[in-house]
Amino acid sequence: MVSLKLKNSFTGKIESARAVCFLLDAQGKMVGQSTKWVIGQNHTGLEPGATNSFNFVITSPQPFTTTNLTAKVSFSRLILAGEKLVDVKQSVIVTGP
Repeated sequence: MVSLKLKNSFTGKIESARAVCFLLDAQGKMVGQSTKWVIGQNHTGLEPGATNSFNFVITSPQPFTTTNLTAKVSFSRLILAGEKLVDVKQSVIVTGP
């Protein structure tokens, strides 16, 4: 399980946000992934300045061979109130713990 904390630094409410979480081994090889709506699709929106936490559960058809794993999260879609689409490459910052 990978925990994600999302803070809305925009001036408008986030209505929808879709993220993908990649699980990488020590060599940088992807060993699992999960994509889901963290806001929208049965999750309420996120008001400006608010923070919310989400969990990604990543499964694999084979057991993980190491415990030295790194999670990489990126957002593929983010929509503000009024259906304003955000350029995630320019406007979303993902930071580590």
